[in-house]
Amino acid sequence: MATIWWQQLILVMCGGAVGAAGRFWLGGALLRRLGEGFPWGTLAANLIGSFAIGFLAVWLEGRGPQVLYWRAFLIVGLLGGLTTYSSLMLECLLLARSPRAGMALVYLGTTLAAGLLLVWLGTRLAAGIRPPFPLA
Repeated sequence: MATIWWQQLILVMCGGAVGAAGRFWLGGALLRRLGEGFPWGTLAANLIGSFAIGFLAVWLEGRGPQVLYWRAFLIVGLLGGLTTYSSLMLECLLLARSPRAGMALVYLGTTLAAGLLLVWLGTRLAAGIRPPFPLA
């Protein structure tokens, strides 16, 4: 049992590195394109992650024992590294303390509402396109 845990831990760490690098790249790309007036990178990472986690939760259902490894890498690692709850909270605080204080509620509301909608859409899409898994 300990071996499985260590294997999952390594996959979580690898996925986390990929997710964090993706968040860094996305944040930089959106900062260069849209400017620094709004935390577009964090918003985009959280919304992409919301859709992806909803999709993957359904897509991976009933896929056999290897699902433990895919969940560790994709959901806990990659999406855990990509999504940015602590950054979201800090950016809300910074917006609230700035001359753009009203944007803090817009940002938080958009993130929460759109994130919930996207996780739901991800589950619906995966349920609609997921081929049945043959039982062994």
